[in-house]
Amino acid sequence: MQMQRLNIQLPLPLKAKLDALRQHGTTASGFIRSLVEREFQQRTIAKKGR
Repeated sequence: MQMQRLNIQLPLPLKAKLDALRQHGTTASGFIRSLVEREFQQRTIAKKGR
């Protein structure tokens, strides 16, 4: 899968929380990608349930 870059701005407290994830082996990109994928999966499941 070819990746595209996305540039976003976050408040400092959220950025600090993302930075803290690195200590647990999770990158900010990986965490955000996981959140977006999960959100779209839930929306797809919700649409099927209508």
